[in-house]
Parts: sequence; structure tokens; C-alpha cells
Amino acid sequence: MSPDVITTPVVDTAKTPGRAESRAQAARRRKALVAAARVLLLVAVLGLWEALSRAEIIDPFNFSMPSKIWDQIYTWLTHGTALGSLGEQIWATLYEALVGWVLGVIAGVVFGIALGRIAFLADVLGPYIKVLNSIPRIVLAPIFVIWFGLGPASKVASAVVLVFFPVFFNAFQGAREVDRNLVSNARILGASDRRVTLQVVIPSATSWIFTSLHVSFGFALIGAIVGEYIGATKGIGLLVAQSQGTFNAAGVYAAMVILAAVALVAEGLLTFAERRIFRWKPSSSDS
Repeated sequence: MSPDVITTPVVDTAKTPGRAESRAQAARRRKALVAAARVLLLVAVLGLWEALSRAEIIDPFNFSMPSKIWDQIYTWLTHGTALGSLGEQIWATLYEALVGWVLGVIAGVVFGIALGRIAFLADVLGPYIKVLNSIPRIVLAPIFVIWFGLGPASKVASAVVLVFFPVFFNAFQGAREVDRNLVSNARILGASDRRVTLQVVIPSATSWIFTSLHVSFGFALIGAIVGEYIGATKGIGLLVAQSQGTFNAAGVYAAMVILAAVALVAEGLLTFAERRIFRWKPSSSDS
């Protein structure tokens, strides 16, 4: 009777590259399909809007039409606005939003990590932060204009207030969700509270903080625009106010398109930075 021969299955490594290539091709096809569907959807919506406006099914005076919006953007690009060049207006709004965003992010991260690490501080300041968070931040914009005038400072203040709270709550939650075993091991190795915070807590909370950055920059733009709409000497928000005052619906929509483009560029830069920092994380498309 012959002894049983134990064999192990042999993996055909030749199929692995082909399988990976087919998966990559499928991913590229899906990405191209998604991009095409997005373009078709945009073209369909704009075409329907244009057709309904030209047929006067919807009021072209109030709703305007894509062709007039493009003409308004082109006019601003080539001949400037009543306030100066279009680039100057975009930079004014972008500067206010960027400064407010940076200050709001720094304040939100510092206070969020501090209150997440120090329970006594969280117990003392927690009720006050909840009260401040319950106040509609948009209504503070007129107060900031009274305090700081029509210059950039009032718009920066509006942006800071809008950015602070989402960043703060994410940083606070990220500091609270740190793995306690990591903290305990760091203390066993002799790490001080400062080193634990800098080398364990903050890196662990970074993903939480980056999640809030995507949303918070949009809030910074909103703060700058609202401040400019209430009172300013330049900026996209002032263009919106002037277009509304002259019943120029195309101008209002054109300013919104420009703001959307700025927000999309900022979102792309944040996404690029996040991917560079978190290169170790698998993307959602990876399986």
C-alpha cells in the first residue's frame, strides 16, 4: 500500500498580472463612464434651462439663461467690473476666505486637542462652547462690520467663526478617540504629556481634522461672501449685491459660478494634500 502523497496547490502566478491589469482596465472604464455621465448631466441641465428660458416657460428676466451668464462672465473677464478687474474681486474674496480659514483651523485644532486632552478644561468650557455654537453665525456678520468696518477684517472674522466650530468638534472627537493602548505604551516608555500629545494624539486625530477641512473652506467662502454682501469695498459678494440691486440675474448666477469654480479648485488642492499625507491609506476604490 503506497503512502499518501500530500501535495499543496500551486498558484499560477502568470494569471496574477493579467488579473490585475483587467481590474485596472475596469477601473479606468468606470472612471471614464462616470466622467461622461457627469458631463452629460451638466449639458442636459444647462440645455433644458436654456430652452425653457428661450421659450419663456420660465421667466428669463428672473431666472436668466446659461448663455447670458456666460456673456456676463466673458464681459467681466475682458472689460472688468464696475469695482475693478474680475481678478481683483476674486483675490479679495479668496484672501479673506484663506486668512479666515487658516485662523479658524488653527484655533479649532488647538482648542479641540486641548479640550480633548484635558477633561477639566472640557468640563469648564463645554457649556460656553455649546451656547456659542447654538448662535447662528451668519447674524454675527453685521456686528463684525460695525466692529471692524468695511475692510477685510470683518470678512475674516465672519470666516473664522464659521470655520472654527466644525474643525473644533472634529479635533475634539479625534483627540477623544485615540487608542488608549498607544497612550499607555507611550507613557510606559517614558513619554511626557507634551510628547504624547505631539507624537500620539495629534497624528491620530489628523484624519478627523482633514475631514473637517474639506467642509470648512466652503464655510470660509460663505463667511467672506456674506460679509461682503452686507458691506464691502470689493469682492465677489459685493458683485452679487450690486447685481441684485440692478435686477441683473445673470450677474448673480455668474458670481455663483465663479465661486463654485474657486471652491472646486480649493477642494482639489485639499484632496491632493490629503492623498500625499495619507499615502499609506488605501483609497475607497481599492479592493
